[in-house]
Order: sequence, then C-alpha cells, then structure tokens
Amino acid sequence: MKRLLALLLGGLGLRALLRRRSPAPLGPSPADGLRAKLDETRVEAQAPPEPAPEPEAEPTVGDRRADVHARTRAAIDELKED
Repeated sequence: MKRLLALLLGGLGLRALLRRRSPAPLGPSPADGLRAKLDETRVEAQAPPEPAPEPEAEPTVGDRRADVHARTRAAIDELKED
C-alpha cells in the first residue's frame, strides 16, 4: 500500500514538474508596439520642421499693465455682485 501511494504521489509530482517547465503560449509582445512607435517618431524627427509662424508684435509694458488693470477691475466687479 505504501508503494502504491508513493508511486501515485511521485507521478503527480512529476506531472506538476513537467507542466511547470513547459512554456506558456505567448501573445503579441508589448515591446513590438513600442518599437513601432519609436520608428514612427524617428521618421517624424527626420522630416524637415515646418517653418514657425512669424511672431506678432509684443505688447508694450503700458498695454500689458492696462490689460491687467482691466481684468482686475472686472474680477472686483464680479465679486461685488455676489
């Protein structure tokens, strides 16, 4: 009886060992998708850059100050209405 039990347990252990060693079927690798994105980025980086639009004339200090004061007055008026 002991031999039968030992043989049965040994068989189950061997089966578990063999099942653990067999590789699981793999799906698509996430690295392949990342490589494709990297290749796309490299192609885009090699393309000549588009010319930047010409910057508009910068507002003067007085214009910026007047804009800040106008926004501040509007905010104060809005708070007074509440």
